Amino acid sequence: MSAGFWISRYLLASSILFIILTVVEYSKGTTSQADILSALAWSLVASAIFIGSKYWRYKKAIACATCSADKPKTRSS
Repeated sequence: MSAGFWISRYLLASSILFIILTVVEYSKGTTSQADILSALAWSLVASAIFIGSKYWRYKKAIACATCSADKPKTRSS
């Protein structure tokens, strides 16, 4: 998967999370610029962790599949 795929996933995840956090802040009734910036910061950090873990698991699965000489275990009937 190319870098564009992971960047688009990150942008999608962070934008959706930012919208959710902004709606929560507006539903509280007292929204300031600091609240919006806080929602933006949390959405960027949380999305980075989420997409980073997905990327790490993706890379780990490829490495394990290529370095293993054994065939996958199957249930014999």
